Amino acid sequence: QVQLVESGGGLVQPGGSLRLSCAASGSIVRFTTMGWYRQAPGKQRELVATITSALYTNYADSVKGRFTISRDNAKNTVYLQMNSLKPEDTAVYYCHVNVGSGLWGQGTQVTVSS
Repeated sequence: QVQLVESGGGLVQPGGSLRLSCAASGSIVRFTTMGWYRQAPGKQRELVATITSALYTNYADSVKGRFTISRDNAKNTVYLQMNSLKPEDTAVYYCHVNVGSGLWGQGTQVTVSS
């Protein structure tokens, strides 16, 4: 069974940057769409960005121009480079892979605060 392990969250000041990583245990993910979602306290989980196996990307309007999603199929890993972070980006960030009914990572906390 494929498992996802996320890393890279933390505390950063407004305007700062973080890079999230999500490593999958199975190579099947290289043939699927991978993505990042986030959930802030009291809010529903929302799409941040996705990337297909053909490297087509999609972003939420709120992060366009600031976040970049990428993947390394040799490492079965998807990344989220987050620049110009804002306090409203504070959330738990989850990796998602379209395998079976969908797989989720355990989540990594991103806190943007001065």
